[in-house]
Amino acid sequence: MALQARIPPVEFPVVAADIARLAAEPIFANASPEALRDVDVENLLLNLDASLRVYQRSHFFAWTQGLLQSLIKHEVLICTLRGGEPPNLRADSFSMVAQEQALFGEMFLQDAAVALNLIKVWEDRGFRPLLCDARDGTLGKGLFVQELERARATQILAHGTHDAEGNANSFYAFLCVPGTLGPNHAYLARLVTPFVHAAWVRTEVSWRAKCDDGAKGGEPNRVTAREQEILRWVSLGKSNFEIGAILGISPLTVKNHVQKILRKLDVVNRAQAVGKALELRILRH
Repeated sequence: MALQARIPPVEFPVVAADIARLAAEPIFANASPEALRDVDVENLLLNLDASLRVYQRSHFFAWTQGLLQSLIKHEVLICTLRGGEPPNLRADSFSMVAQEQALFGEMFLQDAAVALNLIKVWEDRGFRPLLCDARDGTLGKGLFVQELERARATQILAHGTHDAEGNANSFYAFLCVPGTLGPNHAYLARLVTPFVHAAWVRTEVSWRAKCDDGAKGGEPNRVTAREQEILRWVSLGKSNFEIGAILGISPLTVKNHVQKILRKLDVVNRAQAVGKALELRILRH
């Protein structure tokens, strides 16, 4: 589930004296359309086309952690949206490799040294893509940076969208293994980010519509806390026997829970159950 943080009406905090260096670095200067390879252009067109078919959270997850990897390879994608009155930030994160993918989005907002400062630097750079490494101390040594180091995904490529007044509407951070990305990827991020933004916003609209429908119709098929717990272990590839051993219940009891989950989510197998649970925000993978 997306985390929210109120945007303070004061100056953004500065964690390190050298954070201004990021705003001055011309990492985008060496990237140009001519520098792109034919395969990059082909992958770009395929991704733009695929983004137009994203309307649900499960679609967004499948696209960003599948085809989009051919364009900008990353371990984790953090999506941050600004909205509401008064304005606040909402963050979510997606990953195929991190066991607790939601953790990165939560820490991104909770660690005041990170989200607001990166957005501020991005704005100071004239809304140009930002490429940096969390190991250089620019973002401090808070919990978010520690988690990046643990996941060995300290390289950050960040870009976003803004309104006519120069305020950030959204901000997207690709977390990568050091040395994975360069100026050409920053250029590709500038091209693909508006499509990432449009796709993610459509999933948010779809999610709110599902919530409204659920509120009108009641919750006769609500997934229980125990079923959510079992769903989480199913998403991690555990068998009924393994889940039973972990939770201290019999494999038959686990099987009965799984069957109830399939009926409640109106799916036919475990893989579909995980996808539907991610789409409905039932599962925090």
